[in-house]
Amino acid sequence: MPGLVVMVVGGGGREHAIGVGLSLSDSVSRIHFCPGNAGTSLLGKNHKVPTSDLQKIVQLAIEINPDLVVVGPEGPLVKGLADKLNSHSIPCFGPHSKGALLEGSKLHAKEVMKSIGVPTGEFVIIDEIDEISVNLDDFHPPWVVKRDVIAGGKGVTVTDSRKEAERAIIDGIEMDGFVLLEQHLSGEEASILVFMDETGYSILPASQDHKRVGEGDEGPNTGGMGAYAPAPVITPSVSTRIREEIIEPMHHHLRNEEFPYRGCLYVGLMIDNEGSPSVIEFNVRLGDPEAQVTIPLIATDLGSVLHSVSEGRLNEIELEFHNLNAATVVLASQGYPGQVKADRPVSGWDSRIEEGLVKGFSHLAGVYFSDDGDLLSNGGRVLSATGIAPSLPQAIEVAYQIIDGIELEGSHYRTDIGFRALSR
Repeated sequence: MPGLVVMVVGGGGREHAIGVGLSLSDSVSRIHFCPGNAGTSLLGKNHKVPTSDLQKIVQLAIEINPDLVVVGPEGPLVKGLADKLNSHSIPCFGPHSKGALLEGSKLHAKEVMKSIGVPTGEFVIIDEIDEISVNLDDFHPPWVVKRDVIAGGKGVTVTDSRKEAERAIIDGIEMDGFVLLEQHLSGEEASILVFMDETGYSILPASQDHKRVGEGDEGPNTGGMGAYAPAPVITPSVSTRIREEIIEPMHHHLRNEEFPYRGCLYVGLMIDNEGSPSVIEFNVRLGDPEAQVTIPLIATDLGSVLHSVSEGRLNEIELEFHNLNAATVVLASQGYPGQVKADRPVSGWDSRIEEGLVKGFSHLAGVYFSDDGDLLSNGGRVLSATGIAPSLPQAIEVAYQIIDGIELEGSHYRTDIGFRALSR
């Protein structure tokens, strides 16, 4: 029988990782990407359609007539891409616009958690300048100020400076009408990705991202400088609590909505010193770079899994995982996370390691092929070097073997990915 035709929306390292997983799926025959990147062009056909143009994405999907559309970034989901695709009877892995509000509106996410008893930090809405002082007094530093918008990771301010907190609140009120001031949660962060539809859910191995640009989690936030999975901070007992206190209540809530949630629910967690989990945030898609370290651990045919979720029949699939570890290290352009230097040659990106269960390779992101076939940089996070191995130290070592062989003028990467796990 002919295999699935799949269209992947997005053009980053996450979408390359999804594409690699789909390319290894016996159930998949062809893959289209919009817009894709240099890496995805080696796996299928790229289409020059930006993720911001929902009308053109839907038109492309109608022309291709795929069996499945997989949406990588959150923006199109919040704007209703899944709704539009479903109206044309095109299955979509990614929630409808109401479900996507869990990421599109931090206030909505907090209200849902509060209504069903999911553990999370306390919060208050501030919409008047004269409310700032008394509310800052009620929430001890460090203060957490969040805009209620999709802001590309730049809508959150965490600071011990009262003046900086005041300025963030004032700016947020002026731009959006209000902000959220939240309780600061302490402990160790981790992430869990959950495939979910109205028939059930499957929990992927826990991962840990490294958001700060500098060693030891110093410096400004980024889109992610590396990750690893499974994360040992999620012990069996912690995992049970996460499932019982967070995932099951959320699944019960989402499956009973008018339009059930079909896609990936990303649960951003804080685990305190007693092992109690609390939700920092929800995202409505696979994370980046979390996707690079969780997708390779899925042993079940990825195309079949994502297709089953998109059609509301996840209960027909038993998700299995390789008993392996994964680590990925992001190579960033000079200047990242600020203004970057682009159009620089990248060499050594295609080196691979394959020795039994040990594998190493690159997921491409902010790159493109020149007319001469050379790989050039055109983004902040250029690629991620990924290692797969029986142990986490091995996986990390393999990832660094790959990245050490890549040359890009002015580039930088963190040398301490996985330091928390290795110190246990």
